[in-house]
Amino acid sequence: MDDFLKHFRSKQLEKSQETLLPTQCPYCSVQCSMTLIEEAFMTTKQYKAKPNKEDTTSGGRMCIKGANAHQHVYHKERITSPLLKIDGEFVPISWELAIEYITERFHSIQTHDGNDAIGVYGGGSLTNEEAYLLGKFARVALKTKHIDYNGRFCMSAAAAASNAVFGLDRGLTNSLSDIPHTNVIILAGTNIADCQPTIVPYFRQAKKNGAYIIVIDPRETATAKLADLHLKVRPGTDSVLANGLLKVIKQEGYIDDTFIKSRTKGFENLNTHLDSFTLDDVSSITGVPIKDIIKAGRQYGIAKDGFIFTARGVEQHANGSDTVKQFINLVLATGKIGRHASGFGSITGQGNGQGGREHGQKADQLPGYRSIENDLDRKLIASFWNIDEKDLPRKGVSAYEMIEKMMDEDITALFIMGSNPIVSNPNAILAKKALQKLKFLVVVDMFISETAELADLILPSSSYLEDEGTMTNLEGKVTLRQGERPPPKDVKHDWEILCLLAKALNKENGFEFTSAKQIFDELRLASRGSKADYFGISYERLSHEALAWPCPHQDHSGTPRLFETRFAHSDGKAIFSPLGRIPDGYGAPPEYPLLLTTGRVMAHYLTGVQTRRSPDLLKKSPEPLVEMHPETAARYHIQHDELIHLYSIQGSVVMRACLTNKIRKDTLFAPFHWGGSQAINRLVAPFLDPVCHMPAFKLTYAGMKPITEKIESQDTGGLNYETVDQGSSERKEKSTRLNV
Repeated sequence: MDDFLKHFRSKQLEKSQETLLPTQCPYCSVQCSMTLIEEAFMTTKQYKAKPNKEDTTSGGRMCIKGANAHQHVYHKERITSPLLKIDGEFVPISWELAIEYITERFHSIQTHDGNDAIGVYGGGSLTNEEAYLLGKFARVALKTKHIDYNGRFCMSAAAAASNAVFGLDRGLTNSLSDIPHTNVIILAGTNIADCQPTIVPYFRQAKKNGAYIIVIDPRETATAKLADLHLKVRPGTDSVLANGLLKVIKQEGYIDDTFIKSRTKGFENLNTHLDSFTLDDVSSITGVPIKDIIKAGRQYGIAKDGFIFTARGVEQHANGSDTVKQFINLVLATGKIGRHASGFGSITGQGNGQGGREHGQKADQLPGYRSIENDLDRKLIASFWNIDEKDLPRKGVSAYEMIEKMMDEDITALFIMGSNPIVSNPNAILAKKALQKLKFLVVVDMFISETAELADLILPSSSYLEDEGTMTNLEGKVTLRQGERPPPKDVKHDWEILCLLAKALNKENGFEFTSAKQIFDELRLASRGSKADYFGISYERLSHEALAWPCPHQDHSGTPRLFETRFAHSDGKAIFSPLGRIPDGYGAPPEYPLLLTTGRVMAHYLTGVQTRRSPDLLKKSPEPLVEMHPETAARYHIQHDELIHLYSIQGSVVMRACLTNKIRKDTLFAPFHWGGSQAINRLVAPFLDPVCHMPAFKLTYAGMKPITEKIESQDTGGLNYETVDQGSSERKEKSTRLNV
C-alpha cells in the first residue's frame, strides 16, 4: 500500500504545475508586493500568497487581506461579460453592442441635456494610468466638467490642509524608515494596526528604541495598545485638543523661534489665538483630563525629533481640513519637519489614494496636481491634449454634490469606474434615490455591487492580478504592479474600456493606447515641471526600485524626504493657521443622544465588494457590529450580541451589538463595509467641509433601541443640508447644533 501511495504521489507531482504571479496587494496604501503561487495538481488548483522580502515599504510583510486577496479574483460571482438590464434582469451581451449602446445613449443625453449632464465617478483603487485616462476621457471625449471620485471621502481634508500650509500635498513628508529613529509619535485618529498592519513594526521598533507614543482616539483600538498615553477624545473635538497641546508647548517654552522666523509665517495670529482659551476649556470640550493634555504636550514639545500622523478619525469632519492644520501647527511650532526622524504624515487609506488625486480625477485638478482653474495650467494641458483651451471644461463639484445634482436632474447620466457610491456616500438613502433617477447608468466593476444592481449596463473589468500599472503608496513612492494573469476572455482593463469608448465617440485621437506603459509615458510628460513631477520615473526604473516623487529627470533618485530647505509656496515658507471655528454645542440633541463614528475592521476594505467575496475574510468578520460601552447598553436595555435598531435623522440600520469597555460611554462605533440595511452611511448627514467638501463621517448624532422595540421610519433620505458655513441662518443654526 505504501508503495502504491508513493507511486501515485510521484505521478501527481509529475503532472503538477506551479505558476508564479508577481503582484501587489489591491487594498490599502502600503501596496505590499507579493507573489501569488498557483499550484495545479491534476484537476485541482491551490493558491498561496508569498510576501516580497525585498519590499522597502512593507519590509516583506503581508496582512490577512493581502494573503487572501486572490480569493475574490476566482470567485464564481465575478462578471465575465457586459451585462445589459432588460425587463429588470441582467442579460449578457457583446462588447460591440455594449459600446454602441453607451455611445448612442451618451450622445442622445448630451444633445438633449448638455455636455455636463453626464457625470464621471472614479475610484482611489484605479492605477495612475487609469486615473489619468479617466480624467482625460471626461474632459476631452465627453467634454463634461462633472468628474470626481471616492478619494474625496479619503484624503481631501488632509490634501487641502497640506496644500494650504506647505504648498504641496503628499501623504508623508518622510519615508517610513525614519520612524524607528524618532523620539515621540502622535497618532491622531488613525488605527494602523487594523488598517495598515504591515507598517506597525516601524512603530514598535520606535517604541523599542525609546520613543514615546501618544494615541488620540475615542476607542481603545489595537493601535492604542502601542501607546504610552491614550487620549480618549470626544469625537469631533480633535482640533481643540491640538490647540490645547500647542498651548502647553508655548507655556513650557518648547517653541522653536528660529525655525518659526526663518521658515514660516502667520505665527503671530496663532499666538494671539492661544491666549483666548484655557486648558480647562480644552478639557471640558474634549473630555480629556488636563493632566493628560499637559503630559502629551510636554512629551511632544521636549523631544528632539518627532512625528505626527493623522488619518480619517480627525479628517472626516465638516471642519476636517481645519483640524489637520491644527496638528500641522504643532509640527511647525517645534520645527519638527524637513529632517531625519521628524515630520508630518496623513496615512493614506485607499490603495492609490495618493496617485489617484494627482492626475485628474478630482473635480478641480488636471494632471500633475495642476489646477483646472489656473489659466497657465489650462493652456499647458489643453495644448498637450491637442485641444483648444476654451474646450477644456472648468471645475465641477465634489462627489456628494454630484449626487445632489442627480437628484436635481442636472446630471442625468453617470459613468462609474471602480466605486460603489450608494454605500460609500453619506446620506446613502438619498444617494440611492439619486442614482435611480438617472436616465442612464453605466458601472464598470468586477462584481454586481450594490450600485451596479441599479445600472442599465455593467462592464466587466480586470483584477489586480491581471491589470498592469503603477500605484503611488502612502510614502509617495511610485510602484509598478505587474499583471501576469490573463483576464477572462471577455474582461477588459479599465484603460481599454476608456479607449474603446473614446474611439466610438469619435475622439480616438489621444486615446490610441495599446499598453499601460504608453499611458504612463504620456502621464510623465503631462506632469513634467509640476508639483507632482513624475517625468524622471519610467517602467524601466520601476522594475528595479520604487521612486518617490517629485522625480524631475532620469538621473534623479526621487525625493523620499520633503521640505528639507524650503516649503512649496513661492516664498518657501509654511503658513500657520489659527483655528477657524471652535465647536459649540458639545452635547448631542435629546432625540439623538449618542455620538456615532464609523471606520474599518481589519478583514475588510472600503464597501466590501471584494473582501466580502473572499471566504477567509468573510469568515473572520461576517457581519458589521456596533461597538458600545456596557453601561451605555444597559441604559438602553441592550444585550451583547443582540440585534438593534440604530438610527439618526437621516435613516436607520439594523446591526448586532458588541459590548466593550474600550470605547467612550457616549460613543458608538460601526464599520462601513456592508450595504443594504446594514450600510452605516444611511445614518450619516451630508455636512461637508466648506474647503474640501469632505463629509462628516466621523460624527453622527444617533439613537438606538432593541430590535424588539418598534421605531418610526427614519429613512428620510431627502434632508439636503448645506455645509455648516452656508445657507440660511435657520439652517446654519441647525447645522452648527448637529455638527461639533
